[in-house]
Amino acid sequence: MTETYTQFGRKRVLLGITGGIAAYKSAELVRLLVQEGADVQVVMTESARHFIGEATLQGLSGKKVFTDIWDTAIPNNMAHIELSRSVDAILVAPASADFIAKLAHGLADDLLSTLCLARNCPLWVAPAMNLQMWENPATVRNLQTLRQDGIAVFGPDSGAQACGETGAGRMLEPAALLEAIRAQFLPKYLDSLNGKRVLITAGPTFEAIDAVRGLTNRSSGKMGLAMAQAALDAGAQVTLICGPICLPCPPVDKQVNVSSAEEMFAAVKNEIANNDIFISVAAVADYRPAETYPHKLKKEAEVLTLTLVPNPDILRYVASLPHAPFCVGFAAETEQIEQYAESKRRDKKLPLIVANDARSAIGSDDNALILIDDDGIHPLSTAAKTVQAARVMAHIAELYARYP
Repeated sequence: MTETYTQFGRKRVLLGITGGIAAYKSAELVRLLVQEGADVQVVMTESARHFIGEATLQGLSGKKVFTDIWDTAIPNNMAHIELSRSVDAILVAPASADFIAKLAHGLADDLLSTLCLARNCPLWVAPAMNLQMWENPATVRNLQTLRQDGIAVFGPDSGAQACGETGAGRMLEPAALLEAIRAQFLPKYLDSLNGKRVLITAGPTFEAIDAVRGLTNRSSGKMGLAMAQAALDAGAQVTLICGPICLPCPPVDKQVNVSSAEEMFAAVKNEIANNDIFISVAAVADYRPAETYPHKLKKEAEVLTLTLVPNPDILRYVASLPHAPFCVGFAAETEQIEQYAESKRRDKKLPLIVANDARSAIGSDDNALILIDDDGIHPLSTAAKTVQAARVMAHIAELYARYP
């Protein structure tokens, strides 16, 4: 497997910013795109410079911000050609009513409008304007023309506007724009997951010792939540069974919160029917106390001895069902990672297992992964867990498309 499985890693996005108060949101959008691994080039109109400074956007993108079609930083003085040819997509956010009109009528009187006309890559716009401007028949016609020309329109949203009015015309929030871009970059073979039912477990489990104490681990649940979001991005219907975590969950179709391994096992058995794919990301405790005390144990004995009994192996149970779904396991190891992960995969008869080094992965925002399937070993270089989840989901989609 290659690096093409990432949605944002190595993707080059040109962000055009036009004049409007919503330009302040563009700074956060740049930050989010860069965080996801994208290479962002910012181009501003003269009007945009009245709303947000170039220094801010240069600092966030790490690249010079272009504003002038005659900029001498481009050796051949053809910035509109050089910039539009070097990117995977162009997003104009905010896109003012004036700029939308320019695009609809093929006008090119500044750097941004010229490079949009000269592009050979996808063009997307995120409108931002006053309610009356948004509803004006001229704007409606112009947007219809853009759509007919194959230009994707993201939004707008509705709500309070800077002018004091309330209604449609607000630019989408940066997080929503990020997801819209993510959807555009999804590999085509992810279509195999569209409409499929995916069950995912995430987070740690907590095995009670007494009324206040218990056995658990340092899993944050970040990878499981990222996998749930990646499945949603692929068009799947997602059920998330989640252990105790302190993070917001993506808007899945159904969420079941549990605490212990036995509770998670019961929830999986209750939900597994009719699911097409099962992704076991949760860090389930291998053992639990044989006895749980209803009160808090007092510190009386110098040595406290606990008897532990094994917890059910949830993934093994699902994989051994008569009509088992496509099963994916996660293996957090600290040594001989590939060997131990492959042993688990073969023992449980899994089509795919995802392995990592628990010492660096647990609780972190990024990690390196190793995917192991019947075709061999596929290492994924260190990246944000959101990026890794997209890579893994793409690999799952590819395998599932040819799964018997």
